[in-house]
Amino acid sequence: MTSTPSQAPARPVVELRRYRLQRDAREMLIDLFDREFLETQEAAGMSVLAQFRDLDDPDAFVWLRRFEDLPQRAEALRSFYTGPVWAQHAGAANGTMVNSDNVLMLTPLGDAAAPSLLGPGPLPRRFGAHRPSPAADLGDAGVFEMTTCYLAPRTDMAFAAWFEDTICPVLQAAGARIEGRWMVDHRENNFQRLPVREGETLFIWLLRFDGDEQQQAFHRKLAASAVWREQVQPEICRRTWRENEVVRLAPTRRSLLR
Repeated sequence: MTSTPSQAPARPVVELRRYRLQRDAREMLIDLFDREFLETQEAAGMSVLAQFRDLDDPDAFVWLRRFEDLPQRAEALRSFYTGPVWAQHAGAANGTMVNSDNVLMLTPLGDAAAPSLLGPGPLPRRFGAHRPSPAADLGDAGVFEMTTCYLAPRTDMAFAAWFEDTICPVLQAAGARIEGRWMVDHRENNFQRLPVREGETLFIWLLRFDGDEQQQAFHRKLAASAVWREQVQPEICRRTWRENEVVRLAPTRRSLLR
């Protein structure tokens, strides 16, 4: 039987949001965000997965949130951004920002049968119950590294398959834990009040390390890998139209991903 649009399976949507902030305003936004915008967004129907400081840019804030499908995204966003919490705190939040429009709608990739915060399958049950409290002292939350590849149009599916077959084993052999990978969701933004970047073909992956030393050891091993130097890097250059963007990230105290 041929599927109709109404019968098409639901597909999760992840927003990657990167904000340019006023000078010295990041800690103010993080305090407000972690105090007021976590449980309240989740009550509106979305899942806030992670909040990060950019380790190389003191005026950048990065976060991820997930929706179970596109219609649910519009409903959840409308509920939150017309609700009392945003009305009360919007001025303070927006006052910390220079620009908040660096936003991508993404499709999560990976094993749909393995529950994961950043994977395409259903979220693990009671995922929000594991969010640290504001007073929790959990020690070092680790270091994350996000890589964005800028691809030619309509080449993302081929790149994703090549990533799984070739790049993943090399990254893992060098000591990285692959937390997530995404392609751009090319469906129309169905909540126009919040702009998103459109018309781009990207592939993004996120690595996790226990700390700076492990991350540095990973890069030494990667640089020493003949497969990486002689096969992977030249092929990435062939498939991309600009240099990969790599950012180092540190989770905030109440980030679920840490």
